[in-house]
Amino acid sequence: MSIRNVVKVMNFHSLLRVDKSRKKAAMYFDTERELFRVIRKILYNKNIILDKKSITPRADAPVLNVYIGNDLGFCGDFNFSINKEVRLDKEFKIIIGKKIHAFENDERVILDMAKEEFFTDFKRVEDVIYDAVIFRKYREINVVYNHYHNVNDLEFTKKKLFPLDYGSEEGETFDEDFAMETELTPMLNNLIALYLCYELKICEMNSYAAENVIRQQLTNQSLKKIDEMEEERAKVTRKLKKQKDFQKIIENYRK
Repeated sequence: MSIRNVVKVMNFHSLLRVDKSRKKAAMYFDTERELFRVIRKILYNKNIILDKKSITPRADAPVLNVYIGNDLGFCGDFNFSINKEVRLDKEFKIIIGKKIHAFENDERVILDMAKEEFFTDFKRVEDVIYDAVIFRKYREINVVYNHYHNVNDLEFTKKKLFPLDYGSEEGETFDEDFAMETELTPMLNNLIALYLCYELKICEMNSYAAENVIRQQLTNQSLKKIDEMEEERAKVTRKLKKQKDFQKIIENYRK
């Protein structure tokens, strides 16, 4: 297979992955949104007495930052900003992406995994998040990644995941009555941890889409360069052929 065909295949696959990432992120977002509504309904319900301190992070706790890089080729610049941020970071870290590297012997890296493992072994991430929320181990959890808005808008982003900004929705009420059959605080903490896990999956899908937009742009540039090189070779070939034909005419004339 020619280099041109290989690059065209890479370009096509990148486009497919962007669309797939968007759809998957939308699927995660629907679940995440419903979880958030349930959390708010419990937290602000007038008929429920809830100890807010039991779900509030400790002010003296450290920070956890989650870094999402990219494992595919053509993404050196894409990972550069994340690597730079990781090495400046003095807080606890989760690193997702085999091309993202903290300083050697950084004891604050509590989890380091390739992107593929993020899906095949997500329980490792899940365990850290649940432990963090239930035992209030961190006052803040952030995710750092490259966010996909659209094909023309990619943004290096640091997003705060926890504590949640519960905000408010127009017309929303909190006076429903509940029949509680379990301890409320553990259930609420588990819902918050589950919500954060979905948030991370959405961020990863956005990052994956952004990565493939960059790959698609770079392969487009490569295809354009290949076209220019082939056109230049064709010009040289035509020039040599003309010279050869002209030489034959001169030789026939001399005979």
